[in-house]
Amino acid sequence: MQEEKKGILSALGAYIIWGVFPLYWKELKHVSSEEILAGRVVWSFVLTILFVFIVKQGKVLTSDFKALWQRPKSFWLLVCAAYLISLNWFLYIWAVNNNHIVESSLGYYMNPLVSVLLGIFFLKETLTKAQVLSFIIAAIGVLILVVSYGQIPWVSIGLALTFGVYGLLKKKVLVDATRGLVMETFFILPVAIAYYVYIYFQGNISFLNIDMKTDLFIIGTGIVTAVPLILFATGAQKIPLYLIGFIQYISPTIMLFLGVIVYGETFNGIDLLSFSFIWAALILFSISKIVEMRKARY
Repeated sequence: MQEEKKGILSALGAYIIWGVFPLYWKELKHVSSEEILAGRVVWSFVLTILFVFIVKQGKVLTSDFKALWQRPKSFWLLVCAAYLISLNWFLYIWAVNNNHIVESSLGYYMNPLVSVLLGIFFLKETLTKAQVLSFIIAAIGVLILVVSYGQIPWVSIGLALTFGVYGLLKKKVLVDATRGLVMETFFILPVAIAYYVYIYFQGNISFLNIDMKTDLFIIGTGIVTAVPLILFATGAQKIPLYLIGFIQYISPTIMLFLGVIVYGETFNGIDLLSFSFIWAALILFSISKIVEMRKARY
């Protein structure tokens, strides 16, 4: 019971940190989204590899790299996963700093449903009638937004798809969360450094050229990336999957609150109607998954 309590607290910590990310990215709104992403990659790599050596897992990390290199399929899957999560990071940073926090929250509400849909197509997973109904309800919610806005909510769909496909690829390459982040950021590191060199020679670099607060926040992107991931990995090992499924909705809920209450983004009747369909779909989907897992247990 004590271990489960630790797991719940760890998972809660991870999703709360992910939920309040907009507060952090807004502090860097004067920096281009591309440079924030490059800084996040560089400092995530530096800080997580330091952490790995501090906890004396350097040899294990070397073994992970060797094992991955000997399996070309897994190697390239992880490379693709690394670039997909980078695209997800970029979309999210751009969305927050261009006043699309509400649309971002919709994307992360949609993510569990998109992940299951990908599982049907690529892993041949099957759905119950209740789960099929939840997809239809969610689709109606998205369709309401499309008709209302006259355009597809590409930020929401982009975030849900990139994270969903990232999760699908990661299922095929089993690596420790922290050491996995070292490897993923290592694959993107050359591009991030090349971008830094490019903006340096263009005279557009913000790091070390504005103020100490900006520099510290850019360096801090490594911490805010690594800490929730480590917390999530700890939590996921100690609590049931269905519990993680419920806790994960904390993050987009906090985002929605911040977007509407703190940053004054629009949330009208049509938005409420659309989100209500998505929420109803998620409730139905979550209940069906709990029933399914309990049946499997007995």
